[in-house]
Amino acid sequence: MIKVDVEEERKEILKRYRKLLKVAKPLLKSGDAKLIKKAFNVANEAHKEMRRKSGEPYIYHPLEVALICVEEIGLGTTSIISALLHDVVEDTDLELEDIEREFGVKVAQIIDGLTKIAGVFDYGTSQQAENFRKMLITLSDDVRVILIKLADRLNNMRTLESMPRHKQLKIASETKFLYAPLAHRLGLYSIKSELEDLHLKFMDKEAYEFIIKKVKDSRLSRNKFIKTFIAPIEKELQDQGFTFVIKGRPKSVYSIYNKMKSQNIPFEEVFDLFAIRIIIDTPYENEKADCWQVYSTVTDFYRPNPDRLRDWISTPRANGYESLHTTVMSQTGQWVEVQIRTQRMDDIAERGYAAHWKYKEKENAPEKAAGSLDEWITQVRTLLENNDGSAIEFMDDFRGNLFQDEVFVFTPKGDLKVLPFGATALDFAFEIHSEVGAKCIGAKVNQKLVSIGHKLKNGDQVEILTSGKQKPTEDWLKSVVTSRARAKIKDALKEEKKGYMVDGKEIVQRKLKQMKIDFSSEIVEQLRAFFETKTTSEFYYKVGRGIIDPTAIKSFRDFKQKKKSRKSPLLHVTDEKSFTKEIKNLKGPDHDQLLIGEDMDVVDYILAKCCNPIPGDDVFGFVTVNEGIKIHRTACPNALELLSNHGNRVIKARWTSQHQIAFLAGLKIVGTDRVGLISDLTKVISNELKVNMRSITVDSDSGIFEGSIKLYVHSTNHLEKLIDNLSRVPGVLKVSRFD
Repeated sequence: MIKVDVEEERKEILKRYRKLLKVAKPLLKSGDAKLIKKAFNVANEAHKEMRRKSGEPYIYHPLEVALICVEEIGLGTTSIISALLHDVVEDTDLELEDIEREFGVKVAQIIDGLTKIAGVFDYGTSQQAENFRKMLITLSDDVRVILIKLADRLNNMRTLESMPRHKQLKIASETKFLYAPLAHRLGLYSIKSELEDLHLKFMDKEAYEFIIKKVKDSRLSRNKFIKTFIAPIEKELQDQGFTFVIKGRPKSVYSIYNKMKSQNIPFEEVFDLFAIRIIIDTPYENEKADCWQVYSTVTDFYRPNPDRLRDWISTPRANGYESLHTTVMSQTGQWVEVQIRTQRMDDIAERGYAAHWKYKEKENAPEKAAGSLDEWITQVRTLLENNDGSAIEFMDDFRGNLFQDEVFVFTPKGDLKVLPFGATALDFAFEIHSEVGAKCIGAKVNQKLVSIGHKLKNGDQVEILTSGKQKPTEDWLKSVVTSRARAKIKDALKEEKKGYMVDGKEIVQRKLKQMKIDFSSEIVEQLRAFFETKTTSEFYYKVGRGIIDPTAIKSFRDFKQKKKSRKSPLLHVTDEKSFTKEIKNLKGPDHDQLLIGEDMDVVDYILAKCCNPIPGDDVFGFVTVNEGIKIHRTACPNALELLSNHGNRVIKARWTSQHQIAFLAGLKIVGTDRVGLISDLTKVISNELKVNMRSITVDSDSGIFEGSIKLYVHSTNHLEKLIDNLSRVPGVLKVSRFD
């Protein structure tokens, strides 16, 4: 047991509390400090017996969350109080009524939005998704709920080291899936970047540490380069009388990683590894002219790339971001991104929504940026009001609304509409009016006739064509990306759908009765999974519509009986506790390589086909409805969604020492073509490492050789050794694994 120095801890708690007050001081009005002290005392008392997984006193967490709210988001007293008290209702005996009585209705509402839903959830639903929906309901009344939640999540991610591995996977994935895009949507760029970096740290530690080291190693040469690059600009701007600062900052670890992955290039080839930011101090009415003046100065010294100019000053991004971006060629032949903005724009870029409030209250403040965020919150409100489907369905719609890029299009009269990247003519029609959307049969884009699914581009002028006979169909959902259009189409389909769902449910009940199978939520969930539908409502609808033939339910019975004959006790396991209990009965001889669950036992499992894990890969187990446990790589393309929506069905899994069992893996080889290259490659594979090849495909074009080889290996070490040996074959430029 760890020895605790109570006096030292008490001093540390007070030190952190005083730091919070010191940072908050400029924002406090008279009487605020007294309220914050009261909240701190209540939280300290409520959490006094509690400790975090790291062993630290629990009160450190609310204090850190409150500090993030002030220091990194710029929130005020109400948020500080709510942050200090955000866990007391969930974790202690204090009730919401007590909070309301002591601190008022507003604080109680915010804390209610931050308190997770307790209780048992239906089979097949997602507690994570339900909690997220509950939190967003409060967002539509008070955006501070989300801002405090982001601060809470940031602190949890910073201290994730002490959590067990499966919890790390669940929390990190949920962060990347929902909270990082949400931070981006609210304009909190630095928080978004840190959340993404921390996600990478826990999902792929090796890649994270590799990039950190590379960035660190290149710091000296980078600083020298930046100094030389900005010297002439600095001198010229001073001569012109500007008040400004110039910062050089490297790209975030995650964005470097993303670029390396998506473009399949090494670290050295990521060309815009850093950006130069020029921040000028100028009055609001001169902002636009001054930013373009600075742009003109930069391009006097360095040649710009015309395809990389982004003007988010004339038309800010939907999350309020304003800046002028250009990429220029330096004298050493390197591309450098230059961002030009004012102090106000920089404040908004760093602190997002909270900064908008500050500037909205000032005279001459720009409404355009804050207005688009308010519009977005109105859209979220509409989405919540119109959503009576499952929470997972709601989350899918909501994530679709967290778009990061926009297109700017015009009505026939020249009014500007900002839509998400990938928006179609049908999205535009619903943006005009829901009636126009529902009757849309096509559009004229720049005077040319196009279909409803036509994707819009920046600067398009769009005229919608309608017909009184038109009505929305299920296929329309494939042609839209905005949540507004999706909500309106779903509304129109809902009534028609309800009838089919009622019919479908009756047919299923009748069929199950004929087959002497009890009608229960568990059986219906198994049917849903068997017929590969997302929700039970969708399953009933498809049966009612005749898309799923009712007679096919018989094949489900046969499948069930077949499964039963295998006598797998894991078929009906739905959560980790009962799963762990089951696997205790399954201890068998040590004949396998994968240890699963809290007790790290040996049990039956299936390797997921989506990512083909092999021994040595970082993996997790997922309890499925019909197929027992499936093992996925943490780098699996489906991992993010599984871990984010169904964290309660995720279990620990890790490889132990291997017996020589072969697993299928794929390698892609790129090189310069020459006579005998294939012979040399196959020699390395078959002679040196006794590896069996399943297939080899080769393509040669203009002297460039590209081949993919599928082969059987024993582990990641085995595979890495093979990759290393193949890389040494003369003419081979690159060897990489594919799933």
